[in-house]
Amino acid sequence: MMNSRAPDKPLIVQSDKTILLETSSPLYEKARDEISKFAELVKSPEHIHTYRITPLSLWNAASSGLDPTAIIRSLNQYSKYDIPPNIVSDIRDIISRYGKIKLIKDDLENFYLFSEDDILLTEIFYDKNVSKFIEKKKDRHHVLIKKNYRGHIKQALIHIGFPIEDLAGFKDGAFLPVQLRPQTLYTRKDFSLRKYQEDASEIFYAGNSVKGGSGVIVLPCGAGKTVVGLKVLEMLKTETLILVTNVVAARQWIQEILDKTTLSSDQIGEYTGDIKLIKPLTLATYQILVYRRSRQDDFIHFDLFNKKNWGLIIYDEVHLLPAPVFRMVAEIQSKRRLGLTATLVREDGRENDVFSLIGPKKFDIPWKELEKQGWIAKALCMEIRTGLPADLRYKYAVKSDREKFRIASTNPNKIKIVLELVAQHKNDNILIIGQYIDQLESMAEILKAPFISGKMRNQMRQELYNKFKKSEIKLLVVSKVANFAVDLPDANVAIQVSGTFGSRQEEAQRLGRILRPKEGENQAHFYTLVTRESKEGDFAGKRQMFLTEQGYRYVIKNR
Repeated sequence: MMNSRAPDKPLIVQSDKTILLETSSPLYEKARDEISKFAELVKSPEHIHTYRITPLSLWNAASSGLDPTAIIRSLNQYSKYDIPPNIVSDIRDIISRYGKIKLIKDDLENFYLFSEDDILLTEIFYDKNVSKFIEKKKDRHHVLIKKNYRGHIKQALIHIGFPIEDLAGFKDGAFLPVQLRPQTLYTRKDFSLRKYQEDASEIFYAGNSVKGGSGVIVLPCGAGKTVVGLKVLEMLKTETLILVTNVVAARQWIQEILDKTTLSSDQIGEYTGDIKLIKPLTLATYQILVYRRSRQDDFIHFDLFNKKNWGLIIYDEVHLLPAPVFRMVAEIQSKRRLGLTATLVREDGRENDVFSLIGPKKFDIPWKELEKQGWIAKALCMEIRTGLPADLRYKYAVKSDREKFRIASTNPNKIKIVLELVAQHKNDNILIIGQYIDQLESMAEILKAPFISGKMRNQMRQELYNKFKKSEIKLLVVSKVANFAVDLPDANVAIQVSGTFGSRQEEAQRLGRILRPKEGENQAHFYTLVTRESKEGDFAGKRQMFLTEQGYRYVIKNR
């Protein structure tokens, strides 16, 4: 039956837990912002976007304070039709599972599963995937966990549909006196947190209660996730290990720490392939953690987690946390854990492990909301489609899918488009980003521009980044090493010439390179070059999905 209030409303909620969202409705943006709090985007063509309500999306919503009544109210507010009764029931049932089992600790450091539902606890006690982590039943409502399996049992339970609310608290690490400066050290500018950064920090800290201390903060690239990490560090005042994607990111963190906190250089260590120095605050890369001499050997640097009495571990770009590190994270659940990311999407599908081992999503704010407030640049996203040259069409036709993707990605017709775009933006600060080294080297040579790849020494990379930041260089060609945690605040044009098989992570990171707020009109341009009617074109739709979820619309232009 048609909802009497609903003719112009943009949502259709279906009994299979999918939600259809009409982009032409004047209520489109408000509805999108509401449902993105508890549903995941599935696909986003021009007119109808599809979302899906999943257990994980609901548990993240529950952990951030949303209850079933608020979710159902939002659906009713924007839905054309009555909400199917099974959806209402499922939302209530799934959310009720979050926290139905709690993890608590006694004075003797014994860990227990606790539930008011003794039948549920009995069922879990006999589950073959959970029982191996259980010592014994204490009573009807308490089950004793085996020593050192706090993380493992959380993983096991979320996989059978019962995410634990962990109320066992944390061990305090060694004291580290640290304050944020009221004025930055290098620029002498006044420095204070933006309201959303304060809110994110406070929600994570939660008054230093057992309700806080673990979780993920989701903020767009350029919105100051590092500053949130520094504020949490100030709140906790404890020795801290910060894990990052690469050496450049580690050194940018160090620069921010020195600039915005009272810590000195002799209190900060770097643990990377270049340097292995452990200090009260230490920056380490994911690469060094997963290094081993052979596939049969142990990860020789995992003991870094126990080298100091860390009270906090920060996982920068947590969606890139390598799978082997989850094993170690499961064993250090007594330490506070802060995940920072622009997207919870993982290409390996291990979002459940991030939820159970790092913590649930604690804070999220739509990119477009920050854009409206002027904290990140407005972005115009344009996909430019071009055909293959005639001499490559036959070669493309007879190749495997992987080879077809490479041929389409390195389409020589893209070079002409790049030249036109560079000329059009001759007064802007331009990044040309791609996947294939030979393609990028060729473009750098034609454009007479510096090219940064993974083979370049970190010192040389940093020198080129610094020259770009000072506008001594207006154009850089960069490989995927620039995808993550590279601080280039003045870049306002990105031209993506090739990418990684439709990776939404990568799309988010590449757009993030140009989202720092700009002087004047605060406008950025993000171009993606795609070969028409090709494997690359097939994957382009996946990459657009993340941006559409955040409120960006693609303009598609054919050449």
